Amino acid sequence: MPRVTLVEGINLALARALADDPDVVLVGEDIGINGGVFRATDGLQKRFGKLRVQDTPLAEGLIAGMTVGMAAQGLKVVAEIQFMGFLYPALDQIANHMARLRNRTRGRLTCPVVIRMPHGGGIHAPEHHSESLEVLLCHHAGLRVVCPSSPARGYGLLLSAIRDPDPVMFLEPTRLYRMSKQDVLDDGQGLPLDQATVLREGDDVTLVTWGAMVHETLRAAELLMQEKISCEVIDLSSLSPIDHDTILESVAHTGRLVIVHEAARHAGLGAEIAATVAEKALYDLLAPVVRVTGYDTVMPYFAQERAYIPSVGRIADAIRQTLQG
Repeated sequence: MPRVTLVEGINLALARALADDPDVVLVGEDIGINGGVFRATDGLQKRFGKLRVQDTPLAEGLIAGMTVGMAAQGLKVVAEIQFMGFLYPALDQIANHMARLRNRTRGRLTCPVVIRMPHGGGIHAPEHHSESLEVLLCHHAGLRVVCPSSPARGYGLLLSAIRDPDPVMFLEPTRLYRMSKQDVLDDGQGLPLDQATVLREGDDVTLVTWGAMVHETLRAAELLMQEKISCEVIDLSSLSPIDHDTILESVAHTGRLVIVHEAARHAGLGAEIAATVAEKALYDLLAPVVRVTGYDTVMPYFAQERAYIPSVGRIADAIRQTLQG
């Protein structure tokens, strides 16, 4: 069982999908000869050929549009957008065609497409390279949105996304690509989509997070153990649809909720989670829901990223705040 990074786990999953299913095709900018901007597709064109791993022009709208046509004809297409900030030209095809194809054809056609893209900051990249734009995708009916938090979850969730008959937006936390290694068995087993995972059980407060923020949240929970504060940590994983049942069950147990995400606060996904808890579990709450988020500004450059991305200290302070309620 190899120990791999997240980006290596993604590569393993793509290779497994290509080997197991001749209908799987990869497309994207520089994914073939160069192996992708983060080397997630390194070696795959040499192994599977140029028809299976195709370099495209620098045109995100074209990439998204061609995947719709290819998928409608029976292929299972995995497309890479180099950075999430480059998503906007592709949104026309994603929102107006990819997400609607099943409904438009009353089920005659499906759109088995996965759009992979780096998500979030923390690698000191310039503008457009550090975006957390999940809410733009979660708002569109017909799309699944998935964000793994570890190499093993990246491997298993990506395989399930590729095998799903409907479009999946697969957000890969950029600063986790090479942060750590984990044992990943390349057995072709996917992980369930649409399900959150309880990473740590606790009694005093529920912490809901996803992607790269899982790691700061777990560290905050570990820190507060010294203060005899017991935190339950939920990795959302599926951003659309949201597994509200797991969250509501946890809140019923702890009575408190802190939501942590890197994206801007205003109209962020945390607001949707907080609203659902207020609608369905108000009487379980012992204190107001607290959100720890990025700020309502453009992600700043380089060193200022640290001030933007929620820190262990900010998360711990929010937990203490809700316990005072």
